[in-house]
Amino acid sequence: MQQEPSFPPRPLRDVRAVYARQAGCPADFAEITVDFEPGEPGVAFEVHADLRTRDFLAPEELTAYQQAVALGIREELTALEAAHPVAVAAVLRALGIHEVDSHAGAFRHAGRLAVRRALTLAYGPPPRPKRRRPRLGR
Repeated sequence: MQQEPSFPPRPLRDVRAVYARQAGCPADFAEITVDFEPGEPGVAFEVHADLRTRDFLAPEELTAYQQAVALGIREELTALEAAHPVAVAAVLRALGIHEVDSHAGAFRHAGRLAVRRALTLAYGPPPRPKRRRPRLGR
């Protein structure tokens, strides 16, 4: 029996994810760029040595946002492991913030979105459920 290939099947570079939600004030905003590289079994998370950031971030904010991205990526990949073995090194390359609307929770969501985007790039869009047409009167 042939083992299913692990995620990612090939390097996926510059995967961009934006989480922006206006649900009041403050809103939510996070923008990230991540590379997904084939690696050892499991999930490794790294921050690129030349991490690009838009706007100034205090060191404690930067650390919190990086940890939130790692958490979101791990959460989404853990859910994926049932369908695909995971052997990935996720490398955070860029962070975009909004001085008021960015927070760790938004970056966690952006991490999850980055994985979903990488899955689409690797395997194509997920199948859409078929809609049933309503039956017209009898």
